[in-house]
Amino acid sequence: MIYYPLQTLKSAGITNIMIVTGTHHAGTIFNHFGSGKDFGVKFTYRVQDEAGGIPQAISLAEDFVGKDKFVSINGDNILTHSIKKFVEEFEKGQEEARILLYKGTTEQAKKSGIAVLKGDNVAELIEKPQQPASTMISIGVYMYAPNVFDVIRPLRPSARGETEITHVNTHYLKKGTLKASIIEGEWLDAGTIDELWESNMRMREIKQKI
Repeated sequence: MIYYPLQTLKSAGITNIMIVTGTHHAGTIFNHFGSGKDFGVKFTYRVQDEAGGIPQAISLAEDFVGKDKFVSINGDNILTHSIKKFVEEFEKGQEEARILLYKGTTEQAKKSGIAVLKGDNVAELIEKPQQPASTMISIGVYMYAPNVFDVIRPLRPSARGETEITHVNTHYLKKGTLKASIIEGEWLDAGTIDELWESNMRMREIKQKI
């Protein structure tokens, strides 16, 4: 499954990639992907010792990122279309953060972070709402300026025991430096066994049409 997000980054012109993995699979991941030479990219690896949330995982890349803007993508996200134009806009733009949105179903929205839009602007970000005010899902692709590490440092775990990426994005929303783009094509989240099965079936359908 990790090939899909890696291909998303590579097709966007990103070839210097850090892979953050948990302790249980680290050795397998290292052995399988190596330096990245066979994939036409360069890999760096970091291990997240516990499930501390997406911001904690992103924080491991601080030295790797340095003073550059960067893109983070969750390993269970599958996109059918390129995000290159959004990456290029972010790189050249003045915003400090950009999220990508996908118009999903109400059931998907209940399990995700969502964005409530007013026109083309994000009015509010809500994490896993029971009664979604919007089905615009903030997918697991995030673009940040390097000052995001200063935003992450003071974060404390939420009630579910992890730091929340919605808190990071809300910081930039309040600051007025967050932008959002609606992706083309489909987004598939393979974060559970059922979702993995559904994603396999959907990708099979898509491949058969090509």
